[in-house]
Amino acid sequence: MKTVKISLNSIDKVKAFVNEISKFDCDFDLVSGRYVIDAKSIMGIFSLDLSKPIDLNIHADGTSLDDVMEIIQSYLIEE
Repeated sequence: MKTVKISLNSIDKVKAFVNEISKFDCDFDLVSGRYVIDAKSIMGIFSLDLSKPIDLNIHADGTSLDDVMEIIQSYLIEE
C-alpha cells in the first residue's frame, strides 16, 4: 500500500479523478480525519471536506502502482 496527499478542490477534478482510477482493479481509499471512504465513489468523495488535502491509500503494487502514480500525477500535492 502507498499513501499520497491529493487535492480534489473542484467538481470537475472529482469527476475526472473517479473516472481515471475506476479503470484500475485495485482498491483506493480516501482518508480525511477519521473518515475513510472508497475513492471510486463520487458521492463518498463529496461527503468529505474538499477544501483540504486528502490522503489517498493505493492498494496496489509493482507495475500497476507505477501506472496509478502516472495517472494521478496532476492531483498530487508536493510536500
